[in-house]
Amino acid sequence: MRIIHKIDDFLNTIFPNINAEENIVAVLEEYYTYGSFKPKVTIENGFVIVDVDINSISTQENDLRKVVALCENNNFSEAKPILIELIKKNPTNSEYHRILGQILSEQGDQDEAINALIDALRWNSSNGWALMMMGNIFAKHKKDVTTALKYYDQAILANKADHITLANIAYLLFQENKLEEAKKYAWETIKLNEKYPNVHFILSLIAQSENDLHSAFYSAIQAIKFSLHKDTLYDNALKQAFDIANKIAGDFDGKKIFFKYRSQLEAEGGTEIDIYADDEIKTAAKVEFAERYNRDKHIVKYKSTYPAVEHLVMHELVHLDFVIQARTEKLNQVFISTQKNKQNFIQTIQPTIQKLKSMGVDETMTTKFTEGIFNGINLQTYNTAIDVFIEDFLYKEYAELRPYQFLSLYNLLQEAITSVTDERILDIAPQSIVSKTKTYSLVNAMQFKELFGINLIPEFKATTTELKLAETLYKEFTAHKDNRKPGEEYELVKHWAKQLDLEQFFELESETKFETKNNIDDFLTKLQQDPFGLNEEEDPFEKKEMELFQKHQEEIGTNMAIVMFMVDALNYFKNKTQEDIKQTALETAMLGTMGIDPNKKEYIISSIADKRFSGNQVLAYYYVSWTLAMPDQVQHLGLDFKKEYEMALNLSK
Repeated sequence: MRIIHKIDDFLNTIFPNINAEENIVAVLEEYYTYGSFKPKVTIENGFVIVDVDINSISTQENDLRKVVALCENNNFSEAKPILIELIKKNPTNSEYHRILGQILSEQGDQDEAINALIDALRWNSSNGWALMMMGNIFAKHKKDVTTALKYYDQAILANKADHITLANIAYLLFQENKLEEAKKYAWETIKLNEKYPNVHFILSLIAQSENDLHSAFYSAIQAIKFSLHKDTLYDNALKQAFDIANKIAGDFDGKKIFFKYRSQLEAEGGTEIDIYADDEIKTAAKVEFAERYNRDKHIVKYKSTYPAVEHLVMHELVHLDFVIQARTEKLNQVFISTQKNKQNFIQTIQPTIQKLKSMGVDETMTTKFTEGIFNGINLQTYNTAIDVFIEDFLYKEYAELRPYQFLSLYNLLQEAITSVTDERILDIAPQSIVSKTKTYSLVNAMQFKELFGINLIPEFKATTTELKLAETLYKEFTAHKDNRKPGEEYELVKHWAKQLDLEQFFELESETKFETKNNIDDFLTKLQQDPFGLNEEEDPFEKKEMELFQKHQEEIGTNMAIVMFMVDALNYFKNKTQEDIKQTALETAMLGTMGIDPNKKEYIISSIADKRFSGNQVLAYYYVSWTLAMPDQVQHLGLDFKKEYEMALNLSK
């Protein structure tokens, strides 16, 4: 066996009793003597060469494999005596000493571990793992950074592709607050192995120390993404990501991000955009398009109680952006639900409705529950495909928003998990609808895993069928995400609904076609312009009477729109039974508990088929139905329409 050492300071490190070149030969002859065999030691060109003449040394391969297997299972006490026996038989094997050093270090005997590792390096000074372990012991246990770096430098020379050693050096330098040097070693590590999670975590710690929080967040997410197991490193990286994201959300003015984007959309769309908190809305955030509400501004509302609301606002602004793009190409579509769609849904969940009745739930609460599920699944049907496009766009185009996006999406997914796993909900909700809701939510969870590395999918407790369908939907999205064309998201809305058998619960209609319909707002306009049909044959006397009537109405403060809708309601209820009127009264009361927006369109009253109502019309039917069916309760409605109702009675006669 030939052993070669370079004559330098490091040789003196592993053989400290060498005090001059003259005693190198003597020191090495003494150490490498094995039994009756004395080595031949020579010095040539700055190297010392040791030739050990051993005729017969057993390889002991079986025993070595056994030792390695025991160490892998942390059975160090059982492995140690076997290894000591191996060393007695063949002390020339550097790896025997290196493994013994590892065992001793794991058992907490760092001084003896150092001695064993020194022996390993004396037999092979290029043993990279022994060099790295020596560096680790001096760095972590001896707190001797100077000595540790000597061994780390030798490890790099021995094995330039050792990314683990480089990462250890980076962490050591970070602990010494030598941040620039630490970054240099960290980036060298990434060059060798960009998927090594430890080095990304180190970079996150370095960036945090430099108060570069966005870089710290990015590196923490990379550490999470590249962690193969939910081990200590994963847990630390996860905590780091949340801590940094919360600090960014608390310390930075994230509103600057959406203010700039808002100005861009106002210029492109030609319509102003208002943004404000509204904790009364049913969802985390919503955009109200000016055209749908007969306003001169778009409005983005968000719940102030949600974390990282900056992301919620940006999400809604991107939704508006997509609409503007689709309108430019005349491809925008409107999502609507008719009375027929609702009846289809009610028919589908009849078993649940019957179950509620058998449980003694009154009709009002059953209706409210049904309405909630119907609206909820339609919201998911419309939004899921659009949302994943939006989140992909935000992640790519607004890196500074990612910490807000991370916190916000995590919170929304936690809500989604609860909605499909809470036993109280599962006890009464239609199983088929829960399954479809879960499938849509799984698509969101798959995107969250791709963007931020956190796998929340198992928490949904999905079936194999639900998982496979969600994977199919997400795969379809990924095929389109990098080359989305204006309005393309609507194709996925329809296709995903078809795959989930939900297309009978809604309609997607061209916005151009929708706006040409004689909807309720057209009717309102006609009423306000010519409520008595005077343009057909104008009678001067009647015209004068009408002018006086309108003037009187303004003086007493009545609401003409409500009056005319009350006339319509009185005519509708004229031939209805008392029970029919009471049914409508209860339904409108349910709408009232959820809040009726006078400016909103597309309200549905189930007992009145094939008709869509504006908010003012619902209020009129609300008051009239209660006055006819339960007049003694009208005072509790909170509607001061007594004068309007008296006027409507006179007009209907």
